[in-house]
Amino acid sequence: MAERVDAVVVGAGVVGLAVARALALDGREVIVLERHDAFGTETSSRNSEVIHAGVYYRPGGRRARLCVRGKALLYAYCAERGVAHLRCEKLIVAHGEEERARLTALNENAAKNGVDDLALIDATEAARLEPGVRCDAALLSPSSGIVDSHGLMLALLGDLENAGGTLALSSPLVGGRVEDDGIRLDAGGTEPVALKARLVVNSAGLYADKAAHSIAGLDPAFIPAIRPAKGQYFVYAGKAPFSRLIYPLHAPDSQGVHYTRDLGGQARLGPDIRWDAPLGDYTVDETRLPSFVETARRFWPDLDPARLQPGYAGQRPKATGPGEEGDFLILGPAEHGTPGYIGLYAIESPGLTACLAIGELVARIARAV
Repeated sequence: MAERVDAVVVGAGVVGLAVARALALDGREVIVLERHDAFGTETSSRNSEVIHAGVYYRPGGRRARLCVRGKALLYAYCAERGVAHLRCEKLIVAHGEEERARLTALNENAAKNGVDDLALIDATEAARLEPGVRCDAALLSPSSGIVDSHGLMLALLGDLENAGGTLALSSPLVGGRVEDDGIRLDAGGTEPVALKARLVVNSAGLYADKAAHSIAGLDPAFIPAIRPAKGQYFVYAGKAPFSRLIYPLHAPDSQGVHYTRDLGGQARLGPDIRWDAPLGDYTVDETRLPSFVETARRFWPDLDPARLQPGYAGQRPKATGPGEEGDFLILGPAEHGTPGYIGLYAIESPGLTACLAIGELVARIARAV
């Protein structure tokens, strides 16, 4: 006999926790199933921890809208909850006339997304802000920042539990089926349990397609294939050379190898993007170091390669291929026709920035369920 529950969220990354929090604050009884023995151990803890402004994304798309909305929500939430963060600003740098033209187009794209605080600056002003930077022009983003992702997830979990929600660790989803009176889920682990949920939200990140395919009765036409795109980081020993984030111009599928720092002042370069790594591969390939150095020296000519050490790697859950721009796929009953199911797919960057806005959106969709 399956235990009756109101809502189940599959996956306890930052987005899953934000969604579960929003549902619990909406008055729902929520259980979060997490296959690992801790929350946020994959994409949520293997990224740059950047609060994005909303500059890059296609106007009108969900990444653009939810990033801009999420940024405002996230800064307010971090201030209210005491989550460590810093509005450290970002410089997006350009070299040569072609890149200067792309920088202008990027500024126009950001304005369409509602990002109205950017400033186009010349090389002299960029060097005044960051003396070690080399560029011909730059786009200054005052609302970009960094956040303690673990502290953020702890705060979200605290809100969830205070609202009556539960996190079930070491409880992998092993299967389920759509039934007339809800969705049955079978969770494994040391204490297997069967749940009958009125609402299921799939926030399994890199495994979201596999989780969906394990639930009999979901229309496979609305389950996009997730491709893991691996990126790795090298950390820089010694004092961080820049106070702001330094980014090159982006490609459709990646923001390129960039300079970031954490709240403790640790500097790093990354991530790159690799499409050939298997799911779950978090090794760092040290042979990639020369390409990192070559890329970074365009904007950081004084970079000392001897100070770079292997850092960590992560994977982005993409539903597109190399060279393609993707978008968040948030599919509810209005799209796929299955009552009580909301699938979150391809929630890559800026998922951390957008997490509270995604939670807000899912809670709104769920009110009709």
